[in-house]
Amino acid sequence: MIDVRHSRDRGVTQLDWLYSRHTFSFGGYYDPEHVGISALRVINDDRVQPGAGFAAHSHRDMEILSYVKCGAIEHKDNMGNIRVLPAGEFQLMTAGKGIKHSEYNSSAQDPLEFLQIWIVPDTQGVDPGYQQRRFHTDAGLRLIVSPDGRDGSLRLHQDARVFHVRSAHAQAITYSLASGRIAYLHTIAGSFSLDGEVLYAGDGACIARADSFTLNVESDSEALLFDLPKHLSPAD
Repeated sequence: MIDVRHSRDRGVTQLDWLYSRHTFSFGGYYDPEHVGISALRVINDDRVQPGAGFAAHSHRDMEILSYVKCGAIEHKDNMGNIRVLPAGEFQLMTAGKGIKHSEYNSSAQDPLEFLQIWIVPDTQGVDPGYQQRRFHTDAGLRLIVSPDGRDGSLRLHQDARVFHVRSAHAQAITYSLASGRIAYLHTIAGSFSLDGEVLYAGDGACIARADSFTLNVESDSEALLFDLPKHLSPAD
């Protein structure tokens, strides 16, 4: 089964400094039909005006993945990290037993566009942590997040994997989904064809079937592919 979530159907937050599209319920946007898939709870597509951003705020027991599409994030947290996250880099924060951080557009003139993704951990109360990395992704799939950090991926506390997908026109990418797993594809740029359905930037699709599926690339394209447990344990 493939369930498509078109970009135009996502929730919206619009402020004088922020324009955000929400794939799943978040903040003042609530849709009981879209509250997350498995451990994947938030995909926010944020556009932040120059010099603006999110003032210091706290998180607990969440794995927070950010990917900058253009511009740069100025990050500060109470662990002493003062970092700049430029376009093309990934950041993973483990909130654990508590973390406080701020995120600002580091430019006084250019907008910042980034994805913020929340994944529910399988263990609560762990020590908070910070990871940041640029991955060189040629055509195909590149593992960027995993529970064991294999192949240099960022390590998170959940039985989930995130792949960065980059492809050129007329390329096909096949992925095998194990029994008891589901996948979610979020299109960042370009377009993909999946079982005859064309997905454009901002579109997503939940894939719930125990076999392989093929992404046919319609143009130079970029996406994130999440491989998730079908069901979380009662403790989660």
